[in-house]
Amino acid sequence: MASWFDDARFGLFVHWSHVSQRGLELSWPLVGGIPVLPACQDVRVADYHATARTFAPEPGAPREWARAARRCGMQYVVLTAKHHDGWALFDTHLTDFSVMRSPYGRDLVAEYVEAVRAEGLRVGLYFSLSDWHHPDYPAMTDLDRPYRFGQGRRATPEAWARFVDLMHGQVRELLTRYGPIDVLWFDGGWERAPEEWRSLELRETIRALQPDCLVNDRLPGAGDFDTPEQMIPPEPPGRAWETCMTINESWGWNPDDGRWKSARRLVHTLCEVAGRGGNLLLNVGPMGDGRLPPPITARLAVLEEWMGRHAESVVGTTPGLAPWQFYGPSTRRGDRVYLHLLMRPYESVTVRGVPIERVRAVRALGSATPLAHESRCAIVDTFFNPDPLGELTIEVPEAALDPWATVIAIDFA
Repeated sequence: MASWFDDARFGLFVHWSHVSQRGLELSWPLVGGIPVLPACQDVRVADYHATARTFAPEPGAPREWARAARRCGMQYVVLTAKHHDGWALFDTHLTDFSVMRSPYGRDLVAEYVEAVRAEGLRVGLYFSLSDWHHPDYPAMTDLDRPYRFGQGRRATPEAWARFVDLMHGQVRELLTRYGPIDVLWFDGGWERAPEEWRSLELRETIRALQPDCLVNDRLPGAGDFDTPEQMIPPEPPGRAWETCMTINESWGWNPDDGRWKSARRLVHTLCEVAGRGGNLLLNVGPMGDGRLPPPITARLAVLEEWMGRHAESVVGTTPGLAPWQFYGPSTRRGDRVYLHLLMRPYESVTVRGVPIERVRAVRALGSATPLAHESRCAIVDTFFNPDPLGELTIEVPEAALDPWATVIAIDFA
């Protein structure tokens, strides 16, 4: 179904839990880590859960995240309301394993929703179907290592029925307490079959409570959009899609992980995702006090600066030219095509197969100065075709280059 999501192109993912106090990855240290998280720690179960009793961030952290997202031109935010570790950032009445039993003692999802709405952004909530703390799941123990996907211990039928009722109940809490929720971002569904989660029943509950709430494809057997992770798919999926991506190699705040993506790489990733018609859900892991770490704020500052000049080439666009027409990402808004130059041109760039007689203006975004250009087409078309397709060569002087990614706008009649 068409929605705001089809135009968003850029969002913020926030991974935060009580273990952020210790700089631990969320949940995965419980099971000894996994290879795709190279900096993940290995922590005994009791040691991991202990910081749930000491969580006391500075008030107002969600306002910082929401303001940063809005300044970067992001359109929505997704917060980990409950990760695989089972600890809820909201005031759930169905378990006592939540932020309400910490020294902070306040509903962080409520604060987050208010902050995001105040910045005019869409509200998303991440919710893990799996729960490695709840005894009916059953809870993970130190003996459950190493983690084997889909091969963990199983609950009795009675215990599993209790757990699924509780899990569905927590989703209902999230959909009935905070006003409109724009996205439910499920995860953890690989651990059971769709019928075990009662996925279709849960999807119908969501439709009944909030008909406009989108659901990702990680609710097994249901979902409105696809979620490739940590990569840009070589070919766009056949429907709405979003790639979630970390800024280093960790989802949560992990000071041991120094493998930071450069600011330029993040800008280029955004350009490529937009050029394929997808959304980039860029992750941040706040520190235990809720502040964003300096390596993250430095990169967000570059994204803010770049989007301040180029947001029109990203948000609300559709894919532009075919790969053979221009060697780089391109987007389109009506009769305007945006060329994203991810490599430094020698003197010029060329686009092919465009209506050259309808070119009305060419300029670099962020500058009112027009760019010189020339065109050519087949000789016969010159004489007999009033609207020929040909090639347009655009001069790109040094002064037009952007330090992160140059964008050229071509206006057609």
